Amino acid sequence: MSRIAVVPGSFDPVTLGHIDVIARAADLYDELHVVVVHNPGKTALLPLDVRVELITKAIANAGLPNNIVVASWGEGLLVDYCSKVGAKVVIKGIRNQADVTYETPMALVNRNLAGIETMFMLPEPGHAYVSSSLVRQVAALKGDVRPYVPHIVADYLNTAR
Repeated sequence: MSRIAVVPGSFDPVTLGHIDVIARAADLYDELHVVVVHNPGKTALLPLDVRVELITKAIANAGLPNNIVVASWGEGLLVDYCSKVGAKVVIKGIRNQADVTYETPMALVNRNLAGIETMFMLPEPGHAYVSSSLVRQVAALKGDVRPYVPHIVADYLNTAR
């Protein structure tokens, strides 16, 4: 029986903190699904298909294992995707207490709805202060985002300006 987990997020854009969590989670599971989800509470900078492409390229460039599947999901609840692929665990990267406060109710609902457990993972300390929204702000003001995102993402953001 395969151990399958899902790392969901808007990944708008994917950061080095995301890649760190994805890499460590991939070592723990036989199959890891990185799922780009639409967050109706946010206005996205990057189209969904671009986010999937950038994550796929960033994972390949980082030399991560081939047990990672990158997909998008906008057809229902995240637990529906988990059930579809046979995942029993959702992995969420958390940086601080605000993330814990935000993620805990969703973790409880996911467990109640479908028996899906949530595992919180901390990023490496050097990435703990970086968020996608911070990267979007720096990029919008034409700042250097290279310390915070994979090179493929920095190149894309610099070209898109």
